[in-house]
Amino acid sequence: MKHFKTAWKNIRRSPYQAFAATFIMTLTFLAFSLFSVIFYGSSRVVDYFESKPQVTAFFKDEAKQSDIDDLKKNLNDSDIVSSVKFVTKDQALEIYRDQNKDDPLLLDLVTADILPASLEISTYVVDDLTLVSDTLQKSVIVEEVVFQKDVVATLTSWTSILRRVGVFIVSLLAVVSIFIMVIITGIKVSQKRKDIETMRLLGAGSWYVRWPFIIEGAFYGFIGAVIGWSIAFGILLYATPQLMQFLKGIPAFPLPPLNTCDLTTHGTPTFSKAASISL
Repeated sequence: MKHFKTAWKNIRRSPYQAFAATFIMTLTFLAFSLFSVIFYGSSRVVDYFESKPQVTAFFKDEAKQSDIDDLKKNLNDSDIVSSVKFVTKDQALEIYRDQNKDDPLLLDLVTADILPASLEISTYVVDDLTLVSDTLQKSVIVEEVVFQKDVVATLTSWTSILRRVGVFIVSLLAVVSIFIMVIITGIKVSQKRKDIETMRLLGAGSWYVRWPFIIEGAFYGFIGAVIGWSIAFGILLYATPQLMQFLKGIPAFPLPPLNTCDLTTHGTPTFSKAASISL
């Protein structure tokens, strides 16, 4: 208890140094918390797009159902394809109506006859999208192939850049925090040099002298962590409605409070790759 009293007395006697140390620690933990949220949210967005049908093959109007069934079977038999879903013309019309329910004029102009049937194909690995797309484009019953590899690749690239920038900024702030704590501690030790010499002459051990400075540094770190995390959590609570509106339909937010410390990169399962898909 005596060490805590001594540490508190040192803090009160040097308020500007205490403010500087707490401020830089707050910035460090604030940056860590914000970038943790960004990492987690961006990973959720990438996972969302990777879990969606990644390749869509639109069929010609003259395509026979038997040929479509054969194509679907060949895709299901492939080792690189995780799922295949057939969308009929009527189902395509329902999807169109749901997407344009706020525009009655567009709903009146479109019927099921003018919408193509399609297959929605997902792969285990994003890199296999090109192989599936190239194979589908060779089919005589397929009119157009659309896939979102570019979307996922762009998101993955931005996530990687954000992660590197975040690690650099947090590391820089952590190094600055350490240097500031060392400088402040050195100044305090220098100011109390005579007191320390007196305590050593009276038989005080090294740890007896060090403990007040250790407690003082821990206090700055604790206060900075609480303030930094609180500010980040407040920003998250304020920004969540806007982010949810911006990311319509993408379940990246809201985030659980404990996930602000989650820096885990979500991996993609690997499976055996087929050399080609026979159609």
